Amino acid sequence: MELAVKIHKMTLRDLPAFELYETGSQIRKSSKSTKSNITEGFGRRWYKKDYLHFLTIALSSNDETADHLDTLFLSGSLKDKGTYNELKELNDKLGRKLSLFISSVKKSHRTDEKKSP
Repeated sequence: MELAVKIHKMTLRDLPAFELYETGSQIRKSSKSTKSNITEGFGRRWYKKDYLHFLTIALSSNDETADHLDTLFLSGSLKDKGTYNELKELNDKLGRKLSLFISSVKKSHRTDEKKSP
């Protein structure tokens, strides 16, 4: 949630107007998609295959966010190196956590049919 909100605010505050509907829009969507797919996967946690599917989509959206962030900085649309570094670190940290969590779910997650909805 923290990353999605910070990226949303950054795109509205720090980017040139033309980027609001170009890469700015895409990075807002990908960062929010990461968060939303984690949430949707949790809702399907009783079904390991579905859970992993949504967590994998979340990781892919996280990678997309990293790509958009790099593009904005390298193209000069995001000029503040401190903002770039902060968002890059938050995004990288989330990606590492998601990767570890996916590995953990693959190894040890069990569904409990008695408790499922």
